[in-house]
Amino acid sequence: MIRTGGALPPLLTVRKEIDGARGVTRVGPLPGVPFEVDGLNLRYRSPFSAFVDELELAGGGFHGRATFRGHEFGRFMLRRITAAR
Repeated sequence: MIRTGGALPPLLTVRKEIDGARGVTRVGPLPGVPFEVDGLNLRYRSPFSAFVDELELAGGGFHGRATFRGHEFGRFMLRRITAAR
C-alpha cells in the first residue's frame, strides 16, 4: 500500500491479503484486522466495523479511500502482488 494523502501514517509495511470474499489488513508482523469484500468496498469486522476502505480501479491496481463512519481520513494506492502457493 502506498499512502497518497490524508491523516494516514506512511504505509510501507501495510499489506492487504484478499482471498475471495474475505481478507485481512496486516501491519508488519502484527496480527491482521479482518474484513469482508463487498464489491469494491472492504468492510472491517467488529470491533472495527465503522471503518470501510472504498476502492476504485486504477490502471493495474486500485485507488482507495480510508473512511471512518463515512468520513474520509486518508487515501492510498494498492497494487497486486501475486504470492506463490
